[in-house]
Amino acid sequence: MTDMRPANVIAADPKGLIRESYAIDGITMDECRSILIDWALSLPLGADTIAATQHLLAHHGAGRGDHPMTQLLTLALTQGSSPTRRGGRAGRIAGG
Repeated sequence: MTDMRPANVIAADPKGLIRESYAIDGITMDECRSILIDWALSLPLGADTIAATQHLLAHHGAGRGDHPMTQLLTLALTQGSSPTRRGGRAGRIAGG
């Protein structure tokens, strides 16, 4: 069976976790949150999570603003990225 999803959506959700969340009738916000965490942890190191989130929203969330996963993905984009911690000496020196 051939996967008919666009390549950018397959790359953004290789395990199909987000796709499956949209297929579950009556899924709750808490269940979507758990799936979203699993999805984020399954992405390769250095993956562009913003671009992946945008692809998934465009593909799965279009016209489904009331779905909990759409709400979470939208929130992830609007919250921005959290600051990253610098390790070692540079992280301990003020202004560095």
